Amino acid sequence: MTTLTTTDALRVTGIAKHFGPVTALRDINLHVGYGEVLGLVGDNGAGKSTLIKILTGFQPPDAGTIAINGVDVKLRSVEHARELGIETVYQDLALVNELSVYHNMFLKREVRIGPFLNNAVMRKQAREYLDQMGVRIPSVDVEVAKLSGGQRQAIAIARAVSSNAKILLLDEPLAAMGAKEGAQILDLIRRLKAQGVSVIMIGHNYAQVVEVCDRINLLQRGEITFDKPVGPNSMEEITDIIMQEYRASKFGPTPASA
Repeated sequence: MTTLTTTDALRVTGIAKHFGPVTALRDINLHVGYGEVLGLVGDNGAGKSTLIKILTGFQPPDAGTIAINGVDVKLRSVEHARELGIETVYQDLALVNELSVYHNMFLKREVRIGPFLNNAVMRKQAREYLDQMGVRIPSVDVEVAKLSGGQRQAIAIARAVSSNAKILLLDEPLAAMGAKEGAQILDLIRRLKAQGVSVIMIGHNYAQVVEVCDRINLLQRGEITFDKPVGPNSMEEITDIIMQEYRASKFGPTPASA
């Protein structure tokens, strides 16, 4: 295990992944600083899901290194990644609709008195934690099924961070949300950033990504082809790159100028 001097919460170097003859990822170099929000964008099939599975310990890379807080690690499992402070909130949220908010907050880490659930403590701690994060819901006793999409997303994010996550991976956190609910989740991400949580946000809506992220990586055909801080022309730059790829796939490469 190698310790490095770094300002990065997470850094991956030379990551590659193959599935038989198919190359899913090739020479991925990615980093996210403490309290930084990194946007990871790309079309379906670009390799985003494979990269996330590697970063969460679900799959090992075929090559490359992963460093957390400057320490090289080999992620042995999802549980190992969580022990190191990496949590993921997927699109399906992994919430149990029939359970209350506070039971979902403590799912698989319930507070007990002997064999019995300590509902009073879990209810109190869930309410306090959601209040600290600025998550507004009518009651922690309400079933998750009765909440809006934005509220459910906020509960899933709060649950991940409440388990002491320092690096949070958000898979399409704004998918199928209206403008108001999306704005609430963006505000929550900003609050996490202010608390020093490092966030990797996977998204298709470039306008939302540009609004909340500090830096953007574009993943194409298993490679990161764009890595820049967010600026006034970020959307145009990414759109131009994607349009060039689209034209090349449809019409072939543009001939070089004489």
